[in-house]
Amino acid sequence: MITIHWELAGVPLEGMAKATGRFTDLMTKTLARHGSPIAWLWVHENGHNKGGHCHLLAHVPPGHVRRLSGLQKGWLRRITGQPYRPRVIHSKPIGGRLGLEAGNPELHAVNLEVALAYVLKGASPDAAARFGLERLEPGGRIIGKRCGTSQNIGAKARGGRNEQ
Repeated sequence: MITIHWELAGVPLEGMAKATGRFTDLMTKTLARHGSPIAWLWVHENGHNKGGHCHLLAHVPPGHVRRLSGLQKGWLRRITGQPYRPRVIHSKPIGGRLGLEAGNPELHAVNLEVALAYVLKGASPDAAARFGLERLEPGGRIIGKRCGTSQNIGAKARGGRNEQ
């Protein structure tokens, strides 16, 4: 799970969608160069005392996590054109440690469910009822898309099912 505080990085609210798109593009291309696919979803929020930020859940094969983690600050410098500022990006494996998905798949699944529920906290009450989401919070004012996925897990990849 990666959280990027775009406002703290100097990206205005109207630039957040483009910045997130560039970040996911860099992440996808990096893994593709190493022959590895990736799947991701992101959600934009704008909260009081937090500003515009993005939560990104990405499936990164374990052998590539350290590589991607090491590149993230450089990507942010490229995207913003500014030096990296502390606390702009927070990145950690689901469950808090690498290898949990292999070492304890049941615990990883529980932690993944919690992380997914967290990024979906801005869902509509109807969607929350449909999918059993208990935590609901307003997502704040967003310019552009509020959420998105990589194409390999998007509606077209799911056979055209546009689930809400």
